[in-house]
Amino acid sequence: MSQISLSSARPVLTVISDSIGETAELVVRAAASQFDGGLVEVHRVPYVNDVQEIPEIVEAACASGTCLIAYTLVSPEIRQALLREAGQRGVPVVDILTPMVETMARAFARPPRLEPGLVRRLDDDYFRRMEAIEFAFRYDDGKDPRGLLHADVVVIGISRTSKTPLCMYLAHKLVKAANVPLVPEVAPPEEIFRLPPHRLIGLTIDAAQLNGIRSERLRALGLTVSADYASLPRIYKELEYAQAVMKRANCTIIDVTSKAVEETASRVLEIYYRGERHVR
Repeated sequence: MSQISLSSARPVLTVISDSIGETAELVVRAAASQFDGGLVEVHRVPYVNDVQEIPEIVEAACASGTCLIAYTLVSPEIRQALLREAGQRGVPVVDILTPMVETMARAFARPPRLEPGLVRRLDDDYFRRMEAIEFAFRYDDGKDPRGLLHADVVVIGISRTSKTPLCMYLAHKLVKAANVPLVPEVAPPEEIFRLPPHRLIGLTIDAAQLNGIRSERLRALGLTVSADYASLPRIYKELEYAQAVMKRANCTIIDVTSKAVEETASRVLEIYYRGERHVR
């Protein structure tokens, strides 16, 4: 088996699944997190349900520099084809699903159905997640204040504090989240002042870091970084205004400076669920 070097380019891992492949990718990333912070590139190949697809998929994986293939495939035929093709090319493979299925079959004394995608049909969380994602899109960036009172969580903050990515992450955790941008020239919707503290989250950030983020955003748009949007005086003004709004709303404030979205979301979920338990 070839060794995987994490010292140069980011290693590429291909995930192959007969469904959407979320489970396999999650396992791969969890394992990769134990090596240099999990700096890997994951290529997901979902809905592989035809054995004829395997040679082309493995060839493409090798062309991408894949050093390992992980898979969740219930069809024995497709699994064998993958093992054969990967073996011929010297690419190591990891079967994430089969060991658990076979162990359960022995424990339950009954054969598995071997049908791909069953978890989607059985998992009610999937539909709740889709509903939460749709909600986040519908009420993103303060589009419709009428939806704020129906949100599990409302996120407020000035531009480029990761409000939208946070709401999308929360949606994947089955939490309906909306967000509202705070701009000094625009009065915030009155709905936010009617929310209990555990359902309203304010985001703040270090001014210097935000200056860098906004400057990069302007460069990406082909605009001059000297625009008022990225200037420190403007940023300080917005932060001061946002602080006043958050104080008036009596919401929890989270400093997102140098924080990953996952870290912020973990804190939001803690606040939300703790508050819900107290309300009940």
